[in-house]
Amino acid sequence: MAANRVFTSQFRQSIVERVLKGQSVGVLSQELNIGRSVLYRWYDSYRREGVAGIERGTGRPPHRIDRVATPKQTTDSAEVARCKVAELERRLGRMTLENDFLKRAFKRVKEAHSKSNAPGDVRCTEK
Repeated sequence: MAANRVFTSQFRQSIVERVLKGQSVGVLSQELNIGRSVLYRWYDSYRREGVAGIERGTGRPPHRIDRVATPKQTTDSAEVARCKVAELERRLGRMTLENDFLKRAFKRVKEAHSKSNAPGDVRCTEK
């Protein structure tokens, strides 16, 4: 039985960035000898919580109410700032994913459009 490997948050973040850039999870899984489910878990954590989701240690995540305090519940300005930073990181992560998705979609549409207008392709558009 193999021992569980521990990966740094920087390593996990670099893998998620590679997935965001379009690399296949299956290929990365084989290359790094890390289960696909583990890589998808890192990706999903990043998608939901941004960098904070990747930096969190292993094991069962804390209850959502305990993990995300609202500024109304705290009076410590440092805690309020941490909550705000965590929320902004989550929003940035979601926006990055959306942006990458739209870039890939636009690229595919553009490629499909250029293939349909290839030289020698005769189409009548006017009647």
